[in-house]
Amino acid sequence: MATILVTGGTGTLGRALVDRLLDDGHDVRSLSRRPHTGTGRPRLRSYAVDLRDGTGLAEAVAGADAIVHCASSPTGGDTEAAGRLVQAAKAAGVGHLVYISIVGVDRIPFGYYRTKLAVERLIEDSGIGWTVLRTTQFHNLVLGVIKAGARSPVLPVPTGVRVQPVEVHEVADRLADLAAGGPAGRVTDLGGPEVLDARDLVRTTLRAGGRRRLLVPLWLPGATGAALRRGANLTPQHADGQRTYAEFLAARTGGAADQSAGANSSS
Repeated sequence: MATILVTGGTGTLGRALVDRLLDDGHDVRSLSRRPHTGTGRPRLRSYAVDLRDGTGLAEAVAGADAIVHCASSPTGGDTEAAGRLVQAAKAAGVGHLVYISIVGVDRIPFGYYRTKLAVERLIEDSGIGWTVLRTTQFHNLVLGVIKAGARSPVLPVPTGVRVQPVEVHEVADRLADLAAGGPAGRVTDLGGPEVLDARDLVRTTLRAGGRRRLLVPLWLPGATGAALRRGANLTPQHADGQRTYAEFLAARTGGAADQSAGANSSS
């Protein structure tokens, strides 16, 4: 068994990954700005480290066999944080750095995606053995975006945009397997089992939550909107996820899975 450090260990993906690695018998270090609490599990050590300044990072990485870099912030600073992590990993002699990225970062000119691509390249050029996995959007993220929009009685829905949501625990399983193995470079993308129209996703989500909203078509302008309409965020040839978005919603609400979202899906 290995000693594996997970950055962003208290996030949605990080927690699922930490649990999976512990189940597999690894010694796990969870690194985040706030300590990993509430598990009480042996073989788990928590490090309160902010990658934006790096205080305490050297201690966290010392003796680690592999690092899975899940920490990320849409508000900025990811490139600098990754740079600090790479330098600390090199100094500690860590042999494997695994990075979770997003399908389409090289095709969609969106600021956050450009940053993810820059971090990919930084890791590839680091001199450390590396693995990069790109996935489509998590079920939890899709739900969160729709719920935020549903705070208003009028809910804009992007026209011509499709989404391929994937289960976060399936992503964690894939990352755990990659972290336990050797550096593999850029591995096969991981997408959810269905490609769904944004309007169908919104309707299914509202129905599951017992809500009604006026849906208004929204044309996304510019190069980012055009890329999304072309499906640059999709990987239908790697629809390897198993759990559908409807099944994810049903598990949260305790109801039966509504398969209507998949009725108008395309691939």
